[in-house]
Amino acid sequence: MKKNISRIILSLGLTGIIASAHAETTPATNRWSKEQAQQWYDQYPWLVGCNFIPSNAINQLEMFQADTWDEKTNDKELKMAHDLGFNFIRVYLHDLAYQADPKGFLDRVDQFLALADKHEIKVMLVIFDDCWLDDPKVGKQPEPLPGVHNSGWLESPGLKVLKQYTKDASIRKRLETYVKAVLTKFKDDQRVIIWDLYNEPGNRPNFREDIHGHTGKAEKINPYKPLLRDVYIWAREVGLSQPVTTCTWSGNLGREAAENWADVTSFHNYKTPESLQKEINQLKKLGRPIICTEYMGRPRSTFKDCLPILQKENVAAVNWGFVAGKTNTIYGWDTWEKPGKTPEPKVWFHDIYRQDGTPFDPAEIELIKATIRKANKKAK
Repeated sequence: MKKNISRIILSLGLTGIIASAHAETTPATNRWSKEQAQQWYDQYPWLVGCNFIPSNAINQLEMFQADTWDEKTNDKELKMAHDLGFNFIRVYLHDLAYQADPKGFLDRVDQFLALADKHEIKVMLVIFDDCWLDDPKVGKQPEPLPGVHNSGWLESPGLKVLKQYTKDASIRKRLETYVKAVLTKFKDDQRVIIWDLYNEPGNRPNFREDIHGHTGKAEKINPYKPLLRDVYIWAREVGLSQPVTTCTWSGNLGREAAENWADVTSFHNYKTPESLQKEINQLKKLGRPIICTEYMGRPRSTFKDCLPILQKENVAAVNWGFVAGKTNTIYGWDTWEKPGKTPEPKVWFHDIYRQDGTPFDPAEIELIKATIRKANKKAK
């Protein structure tokens, strides 16, 4: 009996020590200083590129699952990015791709990084995402809905999981295992120069029932905050050699992380050039390097209007979309409200090239190349 009591006391003591140790780690633990972040940023030329997904993938799972992993298409389209002058891309991962095949998933991410490195492109990897479909599933992914923007893009881990996150310890453990496995694998990898820990936290789109069976009512509960805090804690526990960030978007969403936890400031802006300049001016007050991880939604946010501003301000520029394909992002966000067999729009919303390498707008290509040449000349 005494032995059992001793074991119980020891167990409780160890549990208390573990809980105490975790409590001492906060999202701000080991945050990089402003000087350290600036030194990191200054070692690179002006970072310019795109959010990258191959044209034959509808979402993150189709990009990285074994059955649909396509080295040839990734290689071809990364070469196109290099030839345009891009030196930086942002790439989304998914927790279910890891859960289904941990070793295979990490190997494919490694293969992708090798392809990017072959084309002299640095990578930002995105860990979690609150955008679009809220109940992701592994396996064969749906075909694109004709004319509907990002009709198959997936949240990670998804709203259903987030609602159970603080109630089910097994969910927290599963996501911690995913995060730490990915970060540990690539924590000293020079091909990955920064981590985006959580894309657009709190983004709960107002889907229509006739598209994917959603209620059509905006989800008022945004249970992302516990996971957002934890992913920063887990990242600090891993001991990354790269900085971490989370974007600000739609006003104050993501602001807490940007102001208090992130090493580098990142943001999204699909508005007018005046709005872009104003937001940059505001974010400069945080005193850290700035990356615009999403912009360019024609006709309001264009390369012509926005890219020169980003270059002038030395803000890294990462537009949404590259080669038009299964994501259907040549169509605008409003196609979720107006589904149907929509003809190709005269003005694409996102994306730069067709799959055969033909640009949507040759003048844009010349502008991008000229702006990059200007930045490189200035750097010398």
